[in-house]
Amino acid sequence: MKHTYNIEGMTCGSCKSKVTESLQSINGVKSVEVDLTLESASIEMDHHIDIKAMTEVLPDKYTITEKDVHMPTSGFEDMVEKSKLQQLKPLFIILGYIAVASVLLHREDWNTSEMMIDFMGLFFIVFSFFKMLDIGGFATSFSMYDPVASKLPFYGKIYPFIETILGLMLLMRFEVDVALIATIVILGVTTYGVTKTLLAKRSIKCACLGTALDLPMTEATFIENAIMIVMSGFMLFI
Repeated sequence: MKHTYNIEGMTCGSCKSKVTESLQSINGVKSVEVDLTLESASIEMDHHIDIKAMTEVLPDKYTITEKDVHMPTSGFEDMVEKSKLQQLKPLFIILGYIAVASVLLHREDWNTSEMMIDFMGLFFIVFSFFKMLDIGGFATSFSMYDPVASKLPFYGKIYPFIETILGLMLLMRFEVDVALIATIVILGVTTYGVTKTLLAKRSIKCACLGTALDLPMTEATFIENAIMIVMSGFMLFI
């Protein structure tokens, strides 16, 4: 069953992440979709959960109340899929800009290897920028699926800086092999967490672009990381 509730007190992406994480911790909750703009949460549950149980797990600054109308289950999955595709549009646009920029940088020599390194460097720089906008909110979202960040909270807070360093190393051609190996290790761990989340069919937010953009965790997140890992491996062995 799926019900929707009003959530008061949310002011930013970090709030949304905290509310999502808190509600997902309740036994019987299958998935949580929090809408910051509408100040609402759609909760799918195995059995009816009293609103008192939800209130108990939420921080004091948030208030949850029932809505009069419950969301129908019929056709809801199709609506969610369309919503996810629309939400992923910014991700595809950003990746497109990075790809075009990488090609244009080498339009004269058409050096594929150099083009790939620039793509990866720009990828890290751009994605770390969005994470820097709300490091706390990113760290909270990231810890929901990254194995290391879930056990070591400080890792999520330094992760944007790690991405920035890797991006600069690649763009400046400084210790490129070290940067490529680090990319495989770091993104490999994250991809493992993403895979577990997808297989468990948990509905959570992707932290790849921080909290500035509301992106759902989908197969696109796995593909995005896998491409970077494959490119890194290719560059190491050519």
